[in-house]
Amino acid sequence: MSATRRAFLQSAASFSIAASFHSFLGRVASAGNEFRATGYGPLRPTADETTGIKLLNLPEGFSYRSFGWTGDLMADGNPTPPDHDGMGVIADDQGILTIVRNHEISSLKVPFGSENIQYDGKAGGGCAALKFNSKTGEWLESRPVLAGTVKNCAGGPTPWGTWLSCEESVLGPGSKDDGEVLDFEQEHGWVFEVDPANPTTPVPLKDMGRFVHEAVAIDPQTGFVYETEDRKSAGFYRFLPHTPGKLADGGRLQMLKAAGITDLRKGLKVGQTFDVSWVDIEDVLRPHSEASRPTDKDDGDCHGVFSQGKAQGAATFARLEGCWFGNDRVYLDSTSGGDKGTGQIWEYNPREEQLTLIFESPSAAVLDSPDNLTVSPRGGIVLCEDGEVLPHRIHGLTPDGSLFTFAENNVVLNGERNGFQGDFRDQEWAGATFSPDGQWLFVNVQTPGMTLAIPGPWGEGRL
Repeated sequence: MSATRRAFLQSAASFSIAASFHSFLGRVASAGNEFRATGYGPLRPTADETTGIKLLNLPEGFSYRSFGWTGDLMADGNPTPPDHDGMGVIADDQGILTIVRNHEISSLKVPFGSENIQYDGKAGGGCAALKFNSKTGEWLESRPVLAGTVKNCAGGPTPWGTWLSCEESVLGPGSKDDGEVLDFEQEHGWVFEVDPANPTTPVPLKDMGRFVHEAVAIDPQTGFVYETEDRKSAGFYRFLPHTPGKLADGGRLQMLKAAGITDLRKGLKVGQTFDVSWVDIEDVLRPHSEASRPTDKDDGDCHGVFSQGKAQGAATFARLEGCWFGNDRVYLDSTSGGDKGTGQIWEYNPREEQLTLIFESPSAAVLDSPDNLTVSPRGGIVLCEDGEVLPHRIHGLTPDGSLFTFAENNVVLNGERNGFQGDFRDQEWAGATFSPDGQWLFVNVQTPGMTLAIPGPWGEGRL
């Protein structure tokens, strides 16, 4: 391991601030619906320091710089692809950060990178590596590092300085998508490990399962990889590698089972805790159950990996999306979970083998469909919204159980940048991730597609 990566791991270790959450559950459980907080103050239209356009509404004292708009040329001369999604900081070389960004593309049929980083020559998804100078606030470059994949929605950083990019699809050669027969060259539905410092021909990590992947989070103490599944009926999985830190060596896939309950989608109370165990998935390569059709439109009930876990009493969630390790816990959100169907936030304690519901949205006005999430170095949770409320928002969930709005999407364009026109305030936030020093929040607006670096008085507020 290089000195640079060793330094990054030391910085990443500081993200675990378990003490600030030790009394979290008692406060949440007693707070009831009194969870609104002021955060960093009222929001105001704020101009982008790159374009001068007021793309965001932010609190006083915060600014931002956009980069990597769809269509901008990357370092290799190719245009930046659309559909910016999951993202993570994977290295810090004396303030020069490497950030990997997913592109959730299913419609493009030509890979956006060179052949040596392509998995499927007829697929248009993948991810790019970005360089950012955290000392000067300057964006430096971006370049493709994985191509020829499908619907790279989320994923997650590894403790050893790589990125896991996940395909939210089980399409393959001859599959139908929206009535179109696809001419893919490879089967899809995998997790790929990406190392921008050593780009190689992509190899799917098949032992991690073939299903509709969303995000991953790695426990640095055990090396276990936790995986979410974006389906109306979804499972929460963990991958136990044969060799921690070397996922290509294979391992064992399991699905979470909650004591005394099999359906966690609704009918629960905030603060409710369940003891958990794990059941083995024997056939990790099975994309569909016998009753399902080979299409990406099927509900989770008929997917092969999920159905194996359910047959053993494993738990059902509603559309699991974001997943992040922080505070010595794994945090995950259920986008459509809860009695109102507007979102749940879960905490899994791997030391005690317990799962706790730490927040449930009482209405879309409060929180509407949380998607990607990250944990702040100061202990709070950043939630990216992907629902129906206009404009889409970024929320902060504090260690005392309070929720507040940190930012709003204010993107309305009239051709000022790469010819984009329209009202994009209903487009989702994605890819939130902090710099190791906690001074920069990086996040994407998926459409028209841009990456934002946000500095500000973080320590003066609740994230």
